Amino acid sequence: MTSSYLGSLVRKTLARSWVASPDDLVISAKELDEVSPLLYESGAAGLGWWRIHESELRETTSGELLHQAFRFLALQARIHETKIQKVFRSLRAAHIEPILIKGWSIARLYPQPGLRPYGDIDLLIRAEQHLPAARIGASDELRDCRIDFHPGAFELADRSIDDLVSRSQQVQCGDEQVCVLGNEDHFALVAIHLLKHGAWRPLWLCDLGLLLDAMSSDFDWELCLGKDKRRTNWILSAIGLARVLLNASVNDEEIGARANAPGWLVESVLKNWQTPFAGAHAPQRHHAPIKSYFRRPRGVISDLGRRWPDPILSTISANGSFGRRPRRRYQIRNCVQRAARLALPGTDPA
Repeated sequence: MTSSYLGSLVRKTLARSWVASPDDLVISAKELDEVSPLLYESGAAGLGWWRIHESELRETTSGELLHQAFRFLALQARIHETKIQKVFRSLRAAHIEPILIKGWSIARLYPQPGLRPYGDIDLLIRAEQHLPAARIGASDELRDCRIDFHPGAFELADRSIDDLVSRSQQVQCGDEQVCVLGNEDHFALVAIHLLKHGAWRPLWLCDLGLLLDAMSSDFDWELCLGKDKRRTNWILSAIGLARVLLNASVNDEEIGARANAPGWLVESVLKNWQTPFAGAHAPQRHHAPIKSYFRRPRGVISDLGRRWPDPILSTISANGSFGRRPRRRYQIRNCVQRAARLALPGTDPA
């Protein structure tokens, strides 16, 4: 069994799995047994169940396990919504208005709760409000909420916080209005976040497919792509991946013609989908902090092999473009950057 086999099986299972009425999944019970652990561990069990819930595969052992996972994720989704409402009420009482990014902001668009799990409550916040917001987040009232405050976001570094706030929108979350990014900014964040982490989690590409399918005719592609040519290339490459791997649609002919994913990028994603688990990818796959080998060098050679950077995240970290040329130069640059940070006190470059 090759790595491309498992990656392709994940691809086949999740293709257009986000739609309200997905096509029946045409795989054998044996193949479902093989792909189910990958879906379960990567957070895509709910989508796996959604894909088979009207087919005979739902009666199999793996089908029932996916069903149980979906039920649990649906319950978690309701609990998370309650926590989000509580967090926004607490911050607004202190005249702090954050923007909810990732997590619920994308999960709310799926046809059923439980199809898109998430953990932390990620909030984009003005730099001057970060300290008071962090104090509120650490209070006893919110101690059961996993809040991550961001005074900025790498994915949106080419956009000012004032512009992001001016384009943000209020949406309903239970009894509370919640502020989320405007559609164009949200799409850019989802696309670049996918690539920044090496696209190892299939669910991230499903998010992009969902946004593409739900896109309105007045979507402003010029605003979404931005003025930075490198970031424009990143977003278009992510769209190309969603089209090639998950059969996502693009409602704009010009964008569809520009959105291309080079072959090495597609193959890298399929390879990563062979093991779509956090522990199999940097930095969790490293056995020990690199500085620990200065005292005890045993095992450093094998661990250096694990630290050879993924070609996708190397391209992002080097501010490179996704083209046909080999990635080696970006991977070497990534290694040099991390080695240089060794000299900084208290750091352990991944």
